[in-house]
Amino acid sequence: MKKLLIIAATLSLAACSKVSLENYEKVKIGMDKTEVEVILGSADNCVEKTLHTNCIWGDEAKNIEITLVSNKVTLYSKHGLTK
Repeated sequence: MKKLLIIAATLSLAACSKVSLENYEKVKIGMDKTEVEVILGSADNCVEKTLHTNCIWGDEAKNIEITLVSNKVTLYSKHGLTK
């Protein structure tokens, strides 16, 4: 019974993933990072460069990558997201 509950909880978390095509389509150029975080949650990884920051939500198989300049979206792409 315990295993069944753990599996159900894991599946429900996976189904609630914010890294989805629907949420990707809500991201727009010029949005603040805080607006993006309302849609996608906290980034899994951000790397600050001299003039911009690259943030990734998700993993290698399924992700959304956003480039921010002055905390504003300037470029974004997706990988592995389908309907």
